[in-house]
Amino acid sequence: MKKYLAVATLLLSGTVMASPAFADKTIGLLGGITGGTAALAPEIIKSYEFAVKQINDQGGILQGEKLIGVVTDDGCNPQLGADAAGKVVNVSGAIGVVGPWCSGAVISAANSVTIPAGVTLITPAGTSPVITTLKDNDTVFRSVPSDEYQGQVLARAMLKRGTKTIAVSFINNDYGKGLAEAFKKEYEAKGGTIAGYAAHEEGKPSYRSDLAELAKGEADTVLVLDYGDTSGLTVVREAIENDFFKYFVGGEGMKSSALIKGIGSENLENFFVSSPVGLESASLNLFNDGFKAAGGDPNAVFANTGYDAVFMLALAIEKAGGDKAKIPAAMHAISSGKGEPILVGEWKKAKELIAAGKDIDYQGASGGLDFDENGDVPGTYSLFRVAGDDFQVVEAMR
Repeated sequence: MKKYLAVATLLLSGTVMASPAFADKTIGLLGGITGGTAALAPEIIKSYEFAVKQINDQGGILQGEKLIGVVTDDGCNPQLGADAAGKVVNVSGAIGVVGPWCSGAVISAANSVTIPAGVTLITPAGTSPVITTLKDNDTVFRSVPSDEYQGQVLARAMLKRGTKTIAVSFINNDYGKGLAEAFKKEYEAKGGTIAGYAAHEEGKPSYRSDLAELAKGEADTVLVLDYGDTSGLTVVREAIENDFFKYFVGGEGMKSSALIKGIGSENLENFFVSSPVGLESASLNLFNDGFKAAGGDPNAVFANTGYDAVFMLALAIEKAGGDKAKIPAAMHAISSGKGEPILVGEWKKAKELIAAGKDIDYQGASGGLDFDENGDVPGTYSLFRVAGDDFQVVEAMR
């Protein structure tokens, strides 16, 4: 799989191993390989690689060149996100970027690097509503829906399940604040009571005082919006140890195997998470079967959106003839609801149709991906609970 993928994992001071000679077919593949999303990284990176391999195995990109993906660590950090984007764009000559995953890193990479450079960026995991409002000249897209919508459906789901009062603890970054605000607005509008609402800083050794303050509102349920392998794990563990709350809810950042390993499934019987899911479709089945055969976990968070982001960017590059300035318009054109359907893995078919001047409509593993004027996509979510060493769906959320 690495035969066609130029991999350069960038930590704090690495260099990207890619030749400028490949500038017309190089893309950056950014993600939080370290930092808050490290536990999610292996499967998302595999999904990136899976898409690149399919493309190269079916004729490559443009005039038969190989698509070169430069894998770069953005540390789930705004400054490192800008640095990583600068390396792949300015050093490797990438004409498109997939990632970052963390919203703060997405916003920083876009504002500092990709927007000024006119380079198209598509994130498979950046969910902050702020991304919608970027003054990006139509160069920023995402294959995952905004948390504005997730916050609303999660609020309605909690009320439907009988949770009329809740406390909210959220990590003090763009992801946590955006999702918390969307949840609070909808929850209160529909009659729910927020008994406590507070940000917490990442990386503290203990959150007992924060939790004790939230518990004063006497809610039996707390919504934890954080990452399940870092501070989010500590928040939930200490809340359980000190009996601050009985029930726990999280966003997709908490859907992590590290949380189960760190706390134990027997202690998480009252823990639920919301997460985007792909609708049942032929495309999703193709992804699930193919990715599993390639050694990946098709149920991993953001694996399907990661794959879709790479495949869509490649389709747009093909449609644009490798012209960086035409890629944004091509992103809309390849997934507009019009044209011949293109399913997961159908690169050769898409390439032939594009060459013939025919319209195509990519139908992704993660569902309908018709971009609106802000580069956003619609989405579907489900509520999950812990089952053994994994998560299982409890119900769909609307």
